[in-house]
Amino acid sequence: MKNKRKRARLERQKMGDSLSALHALLIQLSETILNPLSQIPYTPPEGTPLSPKSTLVSLLSFKNSNPNPKNNAVTETQLFNSIKDFTLACALLSSSQSSTHELLSWIPKNLAIEANSAFKELSNAYVGSDLGGRNERRISELLGVVCGGDGLVNEEKRLVIELLPEVLPLLKDAIKESSIDKSADGDEISAASARAPVGSAIVAAYQFRWFVTQVDYPHLGKLCNFVIPCALTALDHWSPQVKGQGMISFTHLAKNVNAAELSQYEDVILDASCQNIVSDDEIWYHVVEMSVLLVTCLKRSDPRSPWFEKMLNEMLGHLERQPRNKDRRVAWLTFVEPLLHGIGLVLVAHFRRIFPLFFKWLHADDDETVLLVLERVHTIMRLTWIRNTPFLERLVDELALLYKEAALRIAREQIRSSVLEILILLQQCKGLQFKASWDKHSNDVNLTGLCLSLSGNTTNTVDAHADQFHGDSLQRSSQPLKLQ
Repeated sequence: MKNKRKRARLERQKMGDSLSALHALLIQLSETILNPLSQIPYTPPEGTPLSPKSTLVSLLSFKNSNPNPKNNAVTETQLFNSIKDFTLACALLSSSQSSTHELLSWIPKNLAIEANSAFKELSNAYVGSDLGGRNERRISELLGVVCGGDGLVNEEKRLVIELLPEVLPLLKDAIKESSIDKSADGDEISAASARAPVGSAIVAAYQFRWFVTQVDYPHLGKLCNFVIPCALTALDHWSPQVKGQGMISFTHLAKNVNAAELSQYEDVILDASCQNIVSDDEIWYHVVEMSVLLVTCLKRSDPRSPWFEKMLNEMLGHLERQPRNKDRRVAWLTFVEPLLHGIGLVLVAHFRRIFPLFFKWLHADDDETVLLVLERVHTIMRLTWIRNTPFLERLVDELALLYKEAALRIAREQIRSSVLEILILLQQCKGLQFKASWDKHSNDVNLTGLCLSLSGNTTNTVDAHADQFHGDSLQRSSQPLKLQ
């Protein structure tokens, strides 16, 4: 009995020593950030009640936080809370590097790098500590896997995953506090800002995005019940800065989870995506990428899903209102490919809206837009075989004009090569219709080289390619492209 008590006392002493060592490291790491942070001159913007610098100092100042009054030692709970605060500070510092917002743009890159390094050191120390060892079961229960080893939770991810279920509800509440009360009348944004400064929501949104993007496949899917409610709250906020971080988080989610793990929330996620398509210019890039990835992830096995057409119609309507907006068209043309594959042959029903936009953009001032349009035209041709459309003759005319205009462009060779490729496909799939449309251009001296290339396209090659592309078209119209 005496030996048992002695062993228990030694275990408690060992545990206390381990906690003290981890606490000492935490204090040391916090000071490596606090010292340079204190030397950065920063004054919050006028009228802004929130100071991110003060928030960071508060999160990092726990040298004497809640000591045990009996023996002046930190308890497990107190230490874990201090680790949580330290991680929130590192999350804000690290995520600030992707922001130009005045609340975060004052943070220098070297401080963000220091925060990343400090968190990595703490995370490795935590995993090797007695506290981390005892909490390992929490991760195993949460994810259904054993920590460490190939394909399992590695040391650098473990602390983030362990903190995420505790931190995300707090960040969700911070974001929601300044959200619009949709049942209220009057100036809703002013009322929301009066309840809580929007700066708090912006800070929380950046911290949230950092936590989510630290975890990837296959573990992120097990955390959807924590991630998705917070991400939806961010999308529902009125601030573009908050919305944008929610969109980036959803994009990361779509790339790192499977449809089954999102299925519980699929309708509300897709509805939120559609609602946010009409977003500010600064986050249009994010909303298009997010929406396309989510609908193709969730509805890949159902090409007839109305969500495909609803998403496309929302985007086209927005583009039709601002066809000259370069940033919006480039973002859409860059990310829309998987959506086109998901819709497949049904794209024919949307030609009357798609091709008028394409015809305008084929002659845009920037080569990037032109090349992207040519890529999307090629995709649509392979998916639909340009069947039953009145746009064939107009498409041939626009491509012939673009071929001549390309003489004055930097990307001349790329543009002309793409035009030729599309015209050959048209020749293969439309035959006599194409010939009738092309004849008017056959004597144009500026198209001599193009005419020779088309005339050299033999009948045997046409037939072989036609069989290949026809089969490809039918297959893709019923089976959406899997995301790479």
